Amino acid sequence: MLRITRIRSRTVFASVVGILAIAVNATNANADTYSSNGNTGSNGNSAKGNGAGTTALDTAVEWYKDSGIRLGGWINGGATFNPSQSNGFNGPVTFTDQSNRAQLNQFYVYLQRAVVAEGSSWDFGFRADFMFGSDAIFTQAYGVPAFDVTTGQPLSRSNWDLDLCCASTKYYGVAFPQAFAEAYVPVGNGLNVKVGHFYTPIGYESVPAPDNFFYSHAYTMQYGEPFTHTGGLGNYNINKNWMLMGGVTTGSATGGWDGGFDKQLGNWGGLAGITWTSDDMGSSANLSGSYSATSTRSSEPWMLYSLVLKHKFTPKTHFVFQHDHGFAGGVLLNGVIQDAEWYGINTHFYYDLMPELSVGVRAEWFRDRDGFRVFSPGRVAAATNNRGFSYALGSNQLNNSFAAPADYYGVTVGMNWKAAKTLKLDWKAMQQFNVRPNVRYDAADGLHGLDYRPFAGHRDQVVLSLDFMVPF
Repeated sequence: MLRITRIRSRTVFASVVGILAIAVNATNANADTYSSNGNTGSNGNSAKGNGAGTTALDTAVEWYKDSGIRLGGWINGGATFNPSQSNGFNGPVTFTDQSNRAQLNQFYVYLQRAVVAEGSSWDFGFRADFMFGSDAIFTQAYGVPAFDVTTGQPLSRSNWDLDLCCASTKYYGVAFPQAFAEAYVPVGNGLNVKVGHFYTPIGYESVPAPDNFFYSHAYTMQYGEPFTHTGGLGNYNINKNWMLMGGVTTGSATGGWDGGFDKQLGNWGGLAGITWTSDDMGSSANLSGSYSATSTRSSEPWMLYSLVLKHKFTPKTHFVFQHDHGFAGGVLLNGVIQDAEWYGINTHFYYDLMPELSVGVRAEWFRDRDGFRVFSPGRVAAATNNRGFSYALGSNQLNNSFAAPADYYGVTVGMNWKAAKTLKLDWKAMQQFNVRPNVRYDAADGLHGLDYRPFAGHRDQVVLSLDFMVPF
């Protein structure tokens, strides 16, 4: 009962904050409308003559504009076609994991006040993110897994954003991927600090749809890295070329990854990174990683490093190289306690044909050396509770996902088309409307001579996809 009360309290609080923010934003829009219409009432008198009510409204609008608080978001959805799949899933591929059907991936809303990250004065801000959609399950704070990774025992999971709603739909859910306070500290060249729940600074690809070129994601991003952390994170600019990052993590039984606020708070870990950027901003290199004990029940190390190199060969030509390597000590695999490793390389190449049209290709190799990280279907594994049932398959259906030591290969070709610009649509809300057609090829090769077929009985597959994205 206490758990239900907490969940309801958080849901009501988030709803109230969202409604208030929308009301303020609507007030702002209405005030602008009145201004553009000359502020004239039906009786021909100036609307400003209506008295204290209008004065209070103007004051509220001005406060909102000056406060730096902003409400925004996006809608992202698409469809896939996979002629080799008959079970409804695209094997271990996630986010675009549902085969031969349409899905609403992200209805995403954020409320934030970004800090002014320069100058000699303190500044304070915050950010809170809400997501509804089929991507939510991959973004929730599931750092306390359904079963302990070192003993196999069932665990009581985090209450932050798991199981808030929609289990009966099989594919949709709610996530709160970010909720943090932020401060700018005027020391040296300026220090930015955030405390709470936030996206990982590690790696290249990320959860928010507008930040990615492709509709689908690399194995490295889905299985090789954390999505979020709970703790604190600081960034400090040494000079215009070098930046240091460091932080602490907690709330996780998987080495500081994807932690919440109410479990495993005694398991503390660390984040660290360094970034170099060229004078012309055309090249950069980032090395970052995480380190922690696996959980409060296991002092075995769980660690990861990620190297990301970016370079613009020309103003229209972009190249990205990424290498990750992860390690988990003393985990339970097929009834045996052993160490697990995963590592891989992926590259991205993008070319801007014109301002509204870009093409790109991504190629990847990812090795799950011990069959510890990659599961097929990925959604079925993620949706499994501590009784072994996966709601991705329906009510009271046992988890049937599987994993094995294997190499995974993926090649994706696609484009980004800002359709509104090409069609010269004047509606402002549609100016950033983005259409992303993709063709993706995946293959798997079992290690040690294993005949591994994670794509519905096949060693490989081809997935065609088309999605759209509308920011607001």
